[in-house]
Amino acid sequence: MSILSDHIESFIKELLEEDGTTDLQRNELAQRFQCAPSQINYVLTTRFSPSRGYVIQSRRGGGGYIRVMQLDLDRTDYIMELVESQLAGGVNMRNAAELVEGLYQTGFIDGGIKNIILAAVSDKALAAAGESRNELRAAILREILVRVI
Repeated sequence: MSILSDHIESFIKELLEEDGTTDLQRNELAQRFQCAPSQINYVLTTRFSPSRGYVIQSRRGGGGYIRVMQLDLDRTDYIMELVESQLAGGVNMRNAAELVEGLYQTGFIDGGIKNIILAAVSDKALAAAGESRNELRAAILREILVRVI
């Protein structure tokens, strides 16, 4: 399933290259990639989230569409928003990985830094923290992000 998701993501990103916005028809995309419309929804919600620098708008009904817009991000504002909104309390590994992937996708960090951060906040690295590992993970991510800016 991830290979199909990768193809759908790449296709949408190609459409975004021109002006940072594209309107999509979910059923047309599903037909193009020979998949269920729910697969398109999955790609849109997991790979085009605000934490990755995108906004999704949709209009239902006949002539409905899904609009994907790439955000014009100011580095400092974007990272501070992430710190305040997503790291206020604890954060589980899945959400931390999503946040780090968003930083990578938007070009704030490179692949090597992405892997180092993921290793530093992994469940394995934080095993000794026990029940407080999500809070420790959030604290580590906050410190890293503040230093990034």
